[in-house]
Amino acid sequence: MNGAPQTPNAMVSALHQFIEGHPRLFVLTGAGCSTDSGIPDYRDRSGEWKRRQPIYFRDFTDNPGARQRYWARSMLGWPRIWQAEPNTSHYVLAHWQQSGHIGKLVTQNVDGLHQRAGSHDVIDLHGRLDAVQCMECNRRLDRHSYQRELEHINNASQWVGTTAPDGDVDLDGVDLSTFEVPACRHCGGVVKPSVVFFGEAVPRKRVATAYRALRECDAVLVVGSSLMVFSGYRFCRAAAEHHKPIAVLNIGRTRADSILALKIDAACAGILSAVASRLSGAEITPAQYANSDG
Repeated sequence: MNGAPQTPNAMVSALHQFIEGHPRLFVLTGAGCSTDSGIPDYRDRSGEWKRRQPIYFRDFTDNPGARQRYWARSMLGWPRIWQAEPNTSHYVLAHWQQSGHIGKLVTQNVDGLHQRAGSHDVIDLHGRLDAVQCMECNRRLDRHSYQRELEHINNASQWVGTTAPDGDVDLDGVDLSTFEVPACRHCGGVVKPSVVFFGEAVPRKRVATAYRALRECDAVLVVGSSLMVFSGYRFCRAAAEHHKPIAVLNIGRTRADSILALKIDAACAGILSAVASRLSGAEITPAQYANSDG
């Protein structure tokens, strides 16, 4: 990787040139894309956890107490997700997709904000929090319906927690032994959010679809991800193997730093907005992004 640009103008110019030079982008987004929507991210500038790691799949499936704690925290944290609004980063990427700059948008986020900003055919690599499913009969249910069940049988007002990433809150030291987790209405099975937990494999079909899209794109643009999780990093590694250049816009270190063509060490929204203005030749507001038909 060449020396990373340092000033804001240099960063904007470098990313602008990258996008103009690679007209069909494979875009991969992470938590840093949604922080301006009020959803916290996971990692610091060094790529280390800011808090304890999220629940692991095996703990959720095998430990009823872990499920109690997960759903208690999620019940309190879900309103932050469904009340969140897309920010400038989401709108810019939606506009670029509509304008043909983006061949495929893949997100590691589970908040659905890309779709709400107008992006289409998004690959939700890790699933979506706005749905739940039974692990026995595989029936799916809207998260709002399950949330009403949770709140009906549990008194949410007795617990207060600190906001954490992906619809979670921290409830360390809180007794949750009386918290009730509703079973599946149809078969009595264990209900799980429709997301990929740590230690759980991303569905093969989803990964294969992303790989196919990557082969058809000219370059990779990573927005707001440290790529520390392999599920996202794999696409950068595949791009490097096929000599497709990779640009990253993210605060701090990433797992792919050694194979990047361009590294922009900055927050997402301001840089993306400035690049979008250069591409269009005029300043564009978030409302215009949302209403643009490309």
